[in-house]
Amino acid sequence: MTDASSSAPSTVTVIGAGPAGLMAAERLASTGLRVTVHERMPSVGRKFLMAGRGGLNLTHSEPPAPFLDRYDAPARERVAEWLKSFSSADLTAWAEGLGQETFVGSSGRVFPRAMKASPLLRAWLVRLESLGVEIRTRSRWTGWKDGALSFDTPDGERTERPDAVVLALGGASWARLGSDAAWTPWLEEAGVAVAPFRPSNVGFDVAWSPLLRDRFAGQPIKGIALTHAGRTVRGEAMIAAYGVEGGGVYALSAGLRDAIERDGSAELTLDLRPDLSRPALTQKLLKPRGKESLSNWLRKIVHLDPAAIALLREGEPLPTEPGPLAARIKGVTLTLTGVQGLSRAISSAGGVTLDAVDERLMLKARPGVFVAGEMLDWEAPTGGYLLQAAFASGVVAAQGVTDWLQTR
Repeated sequence: MTDASSSAPSTVTVIGAGPAGLMAAERLASTGLRVTVHERMPSVGRKFLMAGRGGLNLTHSEPPAPFLDRYDAPARERVAEWLKSFSSADLTAWAEGLGQETFVGSSGRVFPRAMKASPLLRAWLVRLESLGVEIRTRSRWTGWKDGALSFDTPDGERTERPDAVVLALGGASWARLGSDAAWTPWLEEAGVAVAPFRPSNVGFDVAWSPLLRDRFAGQPIKGIALTHAGRTVRGEAMIAAYGVEGGGVYALSAGLRDAIERDGSAELTLDLRPDLSRPALTQKLLKPRGKESLSNWLRKIVHLDPAAIALLREGEPLPTEPGPLAARIKGVTLTLTGVQGLSRAISSAGGVTLDAVDERLMLKARPGVFVAGEMLDWEAPTGGYLLQAAFASGVVAAQGVTDWLQTR
């Protein structure tokens, strides 16, 4: 350890160059600590860049209570503490401070004006360089060797003995981007409890008819409400050849996954016109159809697109009476029979249990080693909630490091 009487700054090694790791590195370096970041991939932030490919959703602008309710219940209280240290407003201000103007979309989601992750990441790397952060890519952590961190690098094995460590290696989804959970055995050998990884923000299997699968796979069902086990969210679903996916499905994925694991299947109910009450919808459906086909009539009267109408027809004949037809539109039930695996999941549940770390995110079994990001056992839907908590955990871990070093 660094001599407290020495003028040399303490050293911190951050392993993993995703949002949590880079945020921890920035916070640590800004306090004057000497920070080195190791990343096994050839470049940093690969999953971050992939997340921003269709528009980088940084966070969400909704009030704290509903915001916090998005996080899975077992971890919600701990995540609440992280968000106190780094809120959605803090994340927005941080992005703006990097010269990336943000805006709030119609759904309340917060995006950088550029919509992409790459401009933000480039500006961030410039800041990290100005703070003296050293980033070493193609440096794969291989655990501890004689008490030192060991890395496999293009120049052979390298070891380090920093004053503190932040582990931010990600979970078990998107292995090709670096999150492969290869670190699990090294932490378990150190006495750290690691919960098994399970897919999160993932699609589900549905036994579609050949007609629906062949004609409508890849089609979105927008502006709907989705309900499972009494919980309802607004969003969209995407018909996939294997079943169903999309933002609304991901928001319910934890409960749906657990139900399938427990019962072998789960029911997901879709309200295709959530802004109309059932009586109001029934009233609309009282209008004469004349000689029009039922599909054309539904398209004109209640603005259902062909994919939504195909869902209505799936499995059983479509009612023609206004009341039953309104009931079907307000309650299309899908039976989900399986969960897509980790290789297709956006994120993962499982990882280092929250009981294995203290409030500073330091491992109880390994003092001086802190954990941040998706390595920890928490989960949240897409829509800004995943990134927000990942960034916030990096802030908490960094503060934990500085507090721990000061006490020593």
